[in-house]
Amino acid sequence: IMKQLNFHLHALSALHVGTGQGIGTVDLPIARARATNLPLVPGSSLKGVMRDCLSIDADLKKTLFGPDNTIDVAHAGALAVGDAHLLLLPVRSFAGTLAYATCPFILRQYARDTMTTGHPIMAVSDTEAGITSISKLRIEDQVVLEDMDLRIKVDQNVNDWAQLIADRLFEDDTWKMHLKQRFVILSDSMFSFLADTATEIRMRIRIDPATRTVKQGALWSEENLPAESVLWGVIGVSPSRRKEDAQDAQTLAKTLLDVKADVLQLGGKHTVGRGLCRFVLNQKEA
Repeated sequence: IMKQLNFHLHALSALHVGTGQGIGTVDLPIARARATNLPLVPGSSLKGVMRDCLSIDADLKKTLFGPDNTIDVAHAGALAVGDAHLLLLPVRSFAGTLAYATCPFILRQYARDTMTTGHPIMAVSDTEAGITSISKLRIEDQVVLEDMDLRIKVDQNVNDWAQLIADRLFEDDTWKMHLKQRFVILSDSMFSFLADTATEIRMRIRIDPATRTVKQGALWSEENLPAESVLWGVIGVSPSRRKEDAQDAQTLAKTLLDVKADVLQLGGKHTVGRGLCRFVLNQKEA
């Protein structure tokens, strides 16, 4: 029987998991879900980095990820790593420096994937923003995000969601408070607009060493998820398919939870500091 674990990625630097080449105004866009156009990190990208970076012995690595050569007996790994979906998008705020924005559509998906019950999702209109009772985002009866002025809507439901996500993401009480004070629920359409327009675009150049000017044709743009973005996903753990290490799914899941992997580097442009992410594993229970 497969066991489920959930993971969160907290971007410590700008994150670029690209699609290769863009056809729009951005030369190197980030990967997005086909149906929703929301940013994601493909599970294939994450699984390869986990294999390289998790501090586990070689035998357990073969059990979890499968053999990495043609000499060992071929078998599938015990891990099935899902895509990481956007949960919180950091957005510029007039008060409080930044807001951690999400929306009802995303929270419904998150509740389904993490088996979270007992947390109803508040409805907000396109002119409203749901904030916590201790929010630092409010300016009298408004919040101002990017160029949007939104009426505040304070609700215990927002407090509950902020507390739940903060507890899963951080151990330190200071960081939990930091997130709860800046947590905001926007309407689906407003969030979708920000996910399209509030990502980070950086221009890159290559210098000609002889002239110390931009090399011919070497100017391009890259899209990134901004630092402080939070994503979530699901990992399935199956019983071992390796005859030499016949562990059941529950034992392997417990072993994986005990593995510490504080920081992973995901995506491209790692030599210029992109993709540093905190990797947090959680049980599926709320």
